[in-house]
Amino acid sequence: MDRRDFLTLSSAAAVNLAAGAMSPLAQNAFGALLKPDYTIRIAPVSLELAPTIVVKTVGYNGTVPGPIIRMREGKPVTVEVHNDTDVPELVHWHGQFVSAAADGAEEEGTPLVPPHSHRRYSFTPRPAGTRWYHTHAMAGADVTRSTYTGQYGFFIVEPKSEPGNYDQEVFLIARHWEPSIMLKARWMVDYKSASLGDRALGHGDPIRVHQGQRVLFHILNADATENHHLSLPGHRFQVLALDGNPVPTPTSVEALQVAVGERVDAIVEMNMPGIWVLGSTSNDDRNKGLGVVIEYAGQTGEPRWMAPENPNWDYTAFASQSNAQVPEPDARFEMSFVMLPNGEKPFNIWTINGKSYPDTEPLLVKAGKRYRLVFRNGKDDGHPMHLHRHSFEITNMAGKPTAGLIKDIVQIRPNTTVEVDFIADNPGPSLLHCHNQMHMDFGFKTLVKYV
Repeated sequence: MDRRDFLTLSSAAAVNLAAGAMSPLAQNAFGALLKPDYTIRIAPVSLELAPTIVVKTVGYNGTVPGPIIRMREGKPVTVEVHNDTDVPELVHWHGQFVSAAADGAEEEGTPLVPPHSHRRYSFTPRPAGTRWYHTHAMAGADVTRSTYTGQYGFFIVEPKSEPGNYDQEVFLIARHWEPSIMLKARWMVDYKSASLGDRALGHGDPIRVHQGQRVLFHILNADATENHHLSLPGHRFQVLALDGNPVPTPTSVEALQVAVGERVDAIVEMNMPGIWVLGSTSNDDRNKGLGVVIEYAGQTGEPRWMAPENPNWDYTAFASQSNAQVPEPDARFEMSFVMLPNGEKPFNIWTINGKSYPDTEPLLVKAGKRYRLVFRNGKDDGHPMHLHRHSFEITNMAGKPTAGLIKDIVQIRPNTTVEVDFIADNPGPSLLHCHNQMHMDFGFKTLVKYV
């Protein structure tokens, strides 16, 4: 898809928002209902990953992924959400500095959209960048709900000035499908199929390119529980932004790590003619379908895959490379993450400082102050930590001081400590949680509260 085609498609597939919260249905001076800027309809949908794999799920506006939403930074919008399912739902505007009432998190007080009903929300989109929208309902042991479904899509907040120098723009979302609960060493979720886009690898159209093109890839991990490493043999990714925020040091890498909920914007120079697989570095995940074919013009043959020589990923490579110093915080919050058995119940529970939500201690902050979150992870799992309604700066990664890298999710590896700073500049309750759906469902969250 070239840029002109994309802009035409995205404007035709609109979905809307506005100024701060759920609002009553707006009327004009004559009492007529005002049309929302965008409409999202949550409803059952069938997704054909391959001729023999049809997934029954829930999606937005009849498609999976949902339509790409483009908004202009600073321009108020209104969105009307229709819920055609039998359960309450929420739409979360991930990475946006909006009010708690519009953010899409029940823990913050956002009103649920009742079954077979609708609500209207409004806010002013900011900041600019590659964001996404998705359900924020809880799933528990029901792997047919929440982020196990097809309720997700790209949400692009366009800056006031048009960025970039590229010839083609490609949007790819990594996903696993057909989840089931399995008991191995402990309870976990397993998957039968996967996709990088709207079809499994080998099914659907390839991404067609020409030699010499600069292709801007927007890559999102919309999985419920799984992180991904992606590579394109013979090519390198020039990473420009992480979680929609420009990186201080654009850096070329052979493979990308995209934790649950993370986004990567990267330019790839098409300088290796052939037919290739852009996909997971995991053979098992590629066999399940997590990949897409890249086809150069004039090339024929079977798609080729080669494992990357250096798949290592280091956030600090994209941070400030000078001796940049971060300000001392006004206060610190030390948090220890530990998994605990849950008696005879099927799932374990996850704790912050020994407590599981809703018993976790809230983080009390004052507007305008700078706070340091110290994440100390135990030995069991990695955790993609997400802070709603704010961004944060990574200040220390596993003992390595760093500065300048702004994100809204950071992956905390087992037996690792990571420190991030944020400015308390968006009053109202803000959810802090692991973006792994299972971990969040079973206790891994708390609230930031302004006092």
